[in-house]
Amino acid sequence: MTEHRNRELVFLILRFLEEQKYDDAVHRLEKDSGYFFNMRYFEDCVIHGEWDEVEHYLAGFTKVDENSDSTKILFAIRKQKFLEALDRHDHAKAVQILQRDLEPLLTFGDEFYDEVSSLFLPVVICREKERISKCADARSTRAALLSKIKMLIDASPLFHDKLQFPNFDHSRLRTLLKQR
Repeated sequence: MTEHRNRELVFLILRFLEEQKYDDAVHRLEKDSGYFFNMRYFEDCVIHGEWDEVEHYLAGFTKVDENSDSTKILFAIRKQKFLEALDRHDHAKAVQILQRDLEPLLTFGDEFYDEVSSLFLPVVICREKERISKCADARSTRAALLSKIKMLIDASPLFHDKLQFPNFDHSRLRTLLKQR
């Protein structure tokens, strides 16, 4: 089967799975095939703070060292995960994220080292305020993060042909199967 036909078949299967409400299978096939990056699904995961799923889904489309946009996207996600652990006073988790997730990114440039170093000052200042509510809530910081990530994804050549789901005739799957 040619690459084009294989790609077309994956899109048709994705459409079928979505129509049948097999959401987990849809997102698994999107990730495993790497053909379609479902921005709506990704946005939902970010807004709900499902960081493991965010990174897992993203891994189907890019690797941390693939280009600078990929590194920046992963750094922003892991930074948010770290800050949220601090907000929950889960210091053990914050240290784990710092060591396991953020520290390996420091090898990709000084800008990441400087940003990791600066993570601590705003958190301390925010905590010293009378009410934590004066600091941004998780949902609004996630929305700001999402805006930044979407700009990086739009700018990345790795995602250019993966953000738009193609239009197919409803009988296209049947036609393809008959050609086999």
